[in-house]
Amino acid sequence: MSEEVPERRWETTPNWGAIVLVLMLCCAIALGGIFLVREHRATQDLAAGNQKLAASLSQVQSQLAVVTDKLNALATAPPAAPPPAPVTQAAVEKPSAMPEKPHVNARRRLTARRAAEDPRWKQMQSQLADQQKELAATREEVAKARNDLEGNLNSTRDELNGSIARTHDELVALEKRGERNYIEFQLDKSKEFQRVGPISLSLRKVDFKKKYYDLVMMVDDFQLQKKNVNLFEPVWITLSDRPQPVELVVNEIHKDLIKGYISEPKYKKSELAAANTTPAPAPKLQPASTPQ
Repeated sequence: MSEEVPERRWETTPNWGAIVLVLMLCCAIALGGIFLVREHRATQDLAAGNQKLAASLSQVQSQLAVVTDKLNALATAPPAAPPPAPVTQAAVEKPSAMPEKPHVNARRRLTARRAAEDPRWKQMQSQLADQQKELAATREEVAKARNDLEGNLNSTRDELNGSIARTHDELVALEKRGERNYIEFQLDKSKEFQRVGPISLSLRKVDFKKKYYDLVMMVDDFQLQKKNVNLFEPVWITLSDRPQPVELVVNEIHKDLIKGYISEPKYKKSELAAANTTPAPAPKLQPASTPQ
């Protein structure tokens, strides 16, 4: 009896290293293909751009050549002929060598007469005359308004300059007018506020040489700053309960302090409103006299 030889079975295990190597090779080939495609497209775009640039350059060169030819033609052109001499009345009345026909002369006269008698021409002339008159009137009104404005500005400037007291005696003279209340103050350099009349003041900076100062004010619960205010320069402050602005003037500047005054209206808005609403006293009636 023959012995049976057992069959050998080969068990195959996958080679992962070769698989990874193949995959990497495929990826490299794919990336190389993509890169080549992009480079090819970029090369085509660059070639198209070069063609467009060359076409534009050739067009500019042709235009430049045309301009050059025109300039050369103008440079070599003969001088312009002198203008014809004006036709005088004598030349018109002088008979020509060949006499004109009667109907041609009559037609020219009729054309000239129609042009002179055209109503549109007269209307245009009248419109031009009206526009010239309106322009002259407008110029006069503008000049008058400018003169009035300059006069008002000058008078206002004079009034403001006259209402500024530079000394204590001038302030007393202003008080004698009885139009406003004047409050003198002396303010030292400090961050604290000092009450002066209807407002509070705080002096923050003083320049004695250049004669200016920086000031912080409390006006109707609002804090306001005024910087680089010169000597004798009026500062106008509008208050809610005053019919006119309050004026602040500094007439003395020292090293670390300033002196000046505040001018305010004599009456408040509420006082003026109360005075206007107070009824006038009724007139007294006298008994009628009995006849004798």
